[in-house]
Amino acid sequence: MRGFSDRALEIQPTGVRKMFDMAGDDVISFGLGEPDFQPPEIAIEAMYQAMKDGHNKYTTTAGLPALRNKIAKSWEHVCPGLDESNVCMTMSGTNALLNIFASLVNPGKNVLLPEPYFPLYGPDVGLWGGEARFYECLFENEFVPTIEHLESLVDDDTVAILYNFPSNPTGATITKDQRDQLLKFAQKNDLWLITDEVYDRIVFDGEHVSFVGCDDDRVILINSFSKTFAMTGWRIGYILSANLEAMAQMTKLQYYITACSNDAMQYGVLAAFEKANDYPDQMCLEFKSRRDLICSRLNAMPGVQCHVPEGAFYVFPKVEVPGMSSEEIALELLKGGVLCSPGSAFGSSGEGHLRFAYTISREDISLGMDKTEIVLKRLRGE
Repeated sequence: MRGFSDRALEIQPTGVRKMFDMAGDDVISFGLGEPDFQPPEIAIEAMYQAMKDGHNKYTTTAGLPALRNKIAKSWEHVCPGLDESNVCMTMSGTNALLNIFASLVNPGKNVLLPEPYFPLYGPDVGLWGGEARFYECLFENEFVPTIEHLESLVDDDTVAILYNFPSNPTGATITKDQRDQLLKFAQKNDLWLITDEVYDRIVFDGEHVSFVGCDDDRVILINSFSKTFAMTGWRIGYILSANLEAMAQMTKLQYYITACSNDAMQYGVLAAFEKANDYPDQMCLEFKSRRDLICSRLNAMPGVQCHVPEGAFYVFPKVEVPGMSSEEIALELLKGGVLCSPGSAFGSSGEGHLRFAYTISREDISLGMDKTEIVLKRLRGE
């Protein structure tokens, strides 16, 4: 019997999924980053109507022109002059990652990726023969990398750097000054700058700081409607860049990876853009209340330190239980009725942390924090 490819054998299930698969139905789940909202009703109705109207076919590879144009115009405040040719619809943000890395990475080349990380980054680089080279985003620096550390990793084989703000798993954001420093690093080293901004509409204190519009045609944006319009199951996102040559390459490869995005769903997203564009703001207000609650509870627990994140819907506290790893602590919490993710699931820099997604009700957050406090006190012998 013939075997399997090395790439298939090397890629392992993520630590996040491992914990989720072990959980029973009776746990309080802080595990998956999935909003507990429905998509806007107008989007659901528009998708249903589109199906009834016969929009059940292949679309162009790049997607529905009206939606692509609407997306381009939504970025006009930072990058004037964009149009539908600067956008390619994808089957989710993760599909966008595959398209981008397929377009930029040759075997033997490397990409700088954040750690703690979204677990798909590294394997997606490896699928194309590239090396995932991780840069640390540490608690002590509010999960923002230092230029000195980045300079220690880049070499002649580095083709791109990926930034993720607001961040999964940390919720970290950046200031304009930090953005400009990170941009200058990429420019100085002649790198493609890939910016994952799927949480751009979930920012609590101030405005989202984007790399789009930074007067650099090597910036490539990944975005999605999964988080901001509660459409995780719809699997629809997009790539945007001012660089038309890059867009042509990524759109070409889109055909060979997924052909095109779902026809009717694109009409649903278009309706959300046109008639419910404030929906993410409504969700954001609720997430901010939950953030304040969970941070207050965690920071009151002995052995726990938690930054108050300014974006996304995760907290990534340091949790100290002498002699125990983050996975061991997470397993004990699971036994106590709380599902969270061990920091090690997001890379070695995540060890000593836990990730809690506050995508559940405030009542469940309070109950989950009660259970978390009981378990941690027991583990610490208090």
